Parts: sequence; C-alpha cells; structure tokens
Amino acid sequence: MEVRRTAPVKLVVPDERRDDLHESARQFLYCANRAGEVCWDGNSYTNCITANSTARDALYAELREETDLTANLVQEAIRRAVQAVKGCVERWKQGKRVSQPEFTSWSMVYDKRSATFYRNKVSLSTVNGRVECDFELPADSPTPYEQYVLSQDYEFRASTLQYDKATDEFYFHITTRKYDDDESEVSTDTGHQTVLGIDLGVNSLAVSSTGRFCQGNDYDHWCREFEKRRGEMQQHGTQAAHNALLRLGKREEAWRKQYIHTVANEIVTEAVENGCDVIVFEDLTDIRERLPQAKWHHLWAFRRLIEYVEYKAPERGVTVKQVAPNHTSQRCSRTDCGFTHEANRHGEHFECQKCGYEVNADYNAAKNIGIRYARKQKHRLRSSPKSGSGDAPVDVRVNGGMLNGESYQPIAGD
Repeated sequence: MEVRRTAPVKLVVPDERRDDLHESARQFLYCANRAGEVCWDGNSYTNCITANSTARDALYAELREETDLTANLVQEAIRRAVQAVKGCVERWKQGKRVSQPEFTSWSMVYDKRSATFYRNKVSLSTVNGRVECDFELPADSPTPYEQYVLSQDYEFRASTLQYDKATDEFYFHITTRKYDDDESEVSTDTGHQTVLGIDLGVNSLAVSSTGRFCQGNDYDHWCREFEKRRGEMQQHGTQAAHNALLRLGKREEAWRKQYIHTVANEIVTEAVENGCDVIVFEDLTDIRERLPQAKWHHLWAFRRLIEYVEYKAPERGVTVKQVAPNHTSQRCSRTDCGFTHEANRHGEHFECQKCGYEVNADYNAAKNIGIRYARKQKHRLRSSPKSGSGDAPVDVRVNGGMLNGESYQPIAGD
C-alpha cells in the first residue's frame, strides 16, 4: 500500500465562514476529550476501551445530541480518542508512565465524506453546513497536489485540518492512498455480493431497487402541521407561548427522529430479507442543487436516514456505501440499453427515448445507483483470486430478479 501525505495546503476561507470552522473545531475537541474520558480507566489498562465500535456504541448518540457536528466528524473525534487511548495502553504495558489523553490543539479530522475535493477547492463540513475553500498550493511541494489528490489512482483518506494562530491561517494536511492491485490490499469481502440500491427523493423519501417505496407524504404532512402550530404560538408573544413553543420543538424533533429510525429499520430489513450484503445510497454532496424543491426537513431527513442506516446495518451483517449520483435519474436501467438523456425523465415517470422502457423514475434511479456501485466494486476488486475471471461477482437486487454487474452499460460521469 502506498500512502502519500501532501505538504500542508493553505486554505482560503471566506471571512464570513471562519467562525463556523472555529466552532466546529471547538466541538470536535469536546467530542474527542469526552470520548477520552469514557475510554480511559486510570486504575487498570485492561478496563480501557480500545475498540472503535465499543466507544462509538457508548458515545455516538450522546455526542450527536450535544453538538452540531455531522455524523462523520463525531465518529472521527471518537476514533481519535480511541487511538490515543490505545497508544497509552501500549506504553502502560511497557511500564511507562501514562495519563488520560487530552486534546487541546486546534485540529479536526476529515474523512472522504466530510471533505469533498474539486480541482481548485475543497468543500468541508461544519456545524453550519458546508464551506467551500480555495487552495493556495505550494509551488515546491514534494508531493504535488494534483498528482495524488485528483489522480484516479489515489483515494482520499482521513486528513487533518489545522489552524495556525500566529498567522491566522488554515492548513489542510491531505493523506491519500494508492489503489493497489495486489490481493493483500483488496478488501477481504471479495465473495459474491448482492447490492440494494436506494434513491432518495421528496415524494418518496426512499425507494429501493427491489421496488419498496418509503413514502414521504406522512412526513411532509406532520412537518407542515408542526410548522403551522409554531406559527400560531409565535403570534401570542407571551412567556407561556414561548415555553409551549420550546416543548413543541422537542416533541417535533423526537417525532422526526423516530420516523427516520423507522424508515432506516425498513431499509435494513429489506436488505436482509433479500439477501443483500451492501446498501448503496447516492452521495448527498450538492443535494440542494440537485433537488431545489426539497425543503430543509427533507435534507435533514436524507442525511439522518443514511446516518441511521450506517449505524444499524453492520449489526445485521450489511455494509453501507455511497456513489456519485451523476445522471442516475436520466439513465435507462435496463442492462441491454443504458441510454442516458434528460428527456427520459418526466417528474415521477421515466420513459426511455431509445428502448421505450417505462417505470417509476425513482425506482429506475435506485436500480442505477446499485448498478453503479456494482461496476465500481468490480473494478476495485479486479485482482480477487476468488473469481475465475478476476472480477468479484456483484449483483444488484431488483424487483423480480437480479441484474449482474457484468452487463452494466456505463453511466455518463463514471
């Protein structure tokens, strides 16, 4: 495995968003230190928590409630604490003096979902949405940015954002790993995989490639009802109305979370009942631009739904992945066609202008999402010794049968 760490890249952060990064770092450090407290036992190193899964189960829900950080940043903060505790335990075993890890320096760890790279900028998650920062690339970098960060031969790994108080500048230490065809670097899960594709939308909150529709009508209805009730209370302007408004807000938040938990359980159950090993969602980057009609509570629901499924699915032996959504709603999902054109989709209806295939547009997109992952996975696992052709067999579970990734017609943007 070849790992590359670029020279620190200076970020040009918009003045109006600098406070968002500072507040994000403050909350990130809080999460890391809180995790350090829970994982550490000063009496015996055998009682210290050194497993990410154990720490996450104990802290994740609590820290998500206490902070405004995204799911990925909370998980990275917990992971940082676990790694620090693990290092202390190893020194403790060697008879060296150790103490509970404490995190004080300004820094945050971003994974490939909380940091999205473009040619001249990066989009970073914060407590107040994403912020896009331009790069000031060093001319004498020993590891050229474009050669490793933008190369298709390298994948982005968890990297660190730091702040230099002396210069009032932000720096991103980017780490990448080269895709390696050697079988030792290939995922051990190279057996037969079956994929469940999931499309997210406004009318149907989630649609699976098996044809299961999780309608969003009830969700929209009750969100409107809560909004209407808040408006009525705000008109009174009394202290009693204010207190009632706070209670209503808590009830609404609890209701929305429970609703999304139910949908997440349905998706995971659908995967298990259909023998699926992988649940695949579309990447939510730029979701506002792709679904301009979506309201804030839709976007909240999409992100929480993926987060809950990511948390629940591994307990049932199912992994969760995301793929780029490019043109998945415009491409014909029939494996003998694959024609892609914007005229194929008309609202909720899909009709291929080439082969005439007609189907619900969200269901068609869900199949394309699953198919796209199948193709990507086969490419990544090409050297698997468990398949005679050198390709890992990956199927997309669909209503009435399976689509094998081998017959996949590339989607524009792949």
